[in-house]
Amino acid sequence: MNLRVPGPTPCPPQVLAASARQMINHRGREFARLIGVVVERLKRFYRTENDVLVLTASGTGGLEAAIVNMLSPGDKVLAVVIGEFGQRFAEIAAVYGAQVERLEYEPGLAADPDDVRRALARHPDVRAVLVTHNETSTGVTNPLAEIAQAVREADKLLLVDAVSSLSSIPVETDAWGLDVVVSGSQKGWMVPPGLAFVSVSPRAWEAYREARMPRVYLDLGRHKRYLERGQTPWTPAVSVLYALEVALEMMEQEGMDNIFARHARIGQMTREGVKALGLRLLAADERYASNTVTAVRVPEGVDERALRRLLEDEYGVVLAGGQGALQGKVFRIGHLGWVTEDDIRQTLDALAQALPRVGYEPARA
Repeated sequence: MNLRVPGPTPCPPQVLAASARQMINHRGREFARLIGVVVERLKRFYRTENDVLVLTASGTGGLEAAIVNMLSPGDKVLAVVIGEFGQRFAEIAAVYGAQVERLEYEPGLAADPDDVRRALARHPDVRAVLVTHNETSTGVTNPLAEIAQAVREADKLLLVDAVSSLSSIPVETDAWGLDVVVSGSQKGWMVPPGLAFVSVSPRAWEAYREARMPRVYLDLGRHKRYLERGQTPWTPAVSVLYALEVALEMMEQEGMDNIFARHARIGQMTREGVKALGLRLLAADERYASNTVTAVRVPEGVDERALRRLLEDEYGVVLAGGQGALQGKVFRIGHLGWVTEDDIRQTLDALAQALPRVGYEPARA
């Protein structure tokens, strides 16, 4: 099966083998060694000297942790929304009592840093800005470095959803001044679901000390205190940590620059292959097209669900559908983590064969 959804992503055999190891004492020395190694390797990929904390949670759990540890009920936040995951980040803040100002864009567009500047000028009482770096629902990557500069100029806290970017697309946590950055094990890290990673800057720790939103399980201060003695406050997903240690070792062997280059190459290959079939990308400007997931507009008259069922049942290729308002309007091809050109070539070949069977004749060279 060629799993081409943008998460959970395929795992290398050695990663899966590691996850099958016997349990250990999560209050003992062996676990302290394990989480210590994992955190130091994560910091290298985060490009940070900040604290990086490991939570047993999904990526959404990491986003919730970012909100409840940095804000108080009534705080005003600016949510930069270019898709469903930006909406989710904003919704979490609203549920916990934040006043959410949304800067929204049509699906397929990236955020404009100048719009962020203007929004912050209109709302000088904003305490924090929420940004999704790579919007998985639309296949668009925001210009995070430029957005971060605009946020820094206004001296606001910056909370970043990097769930489907970090590990596959460059993220410069310290150089760009990112206060809180969240990622998840099931994306480009080549590991099963179950872990969220959260980096916290010194500025963010200052905000934490003032924040009054309720938190227990997701209390990052508690996670930091326990990490200092090689533990987590709650029972961790030990098997996923075993897998992550092996995956991070593999990633270090490949090299960060090589990983980024591979994703850029495969992202471009995917987009060119899709367009060669006469299909249209959702991304309005390819400068911001994601190198981890490609969203493709469904041709008129084609039943998107029928196409995906056919691809899975008869060609062994699993694609993702659209989310929210894009259901039935796009399908998405994931190309992050453990992925090669052959995986994409098989996907494009399957699409070329399946599309005529659901009423669309692909373009011919």
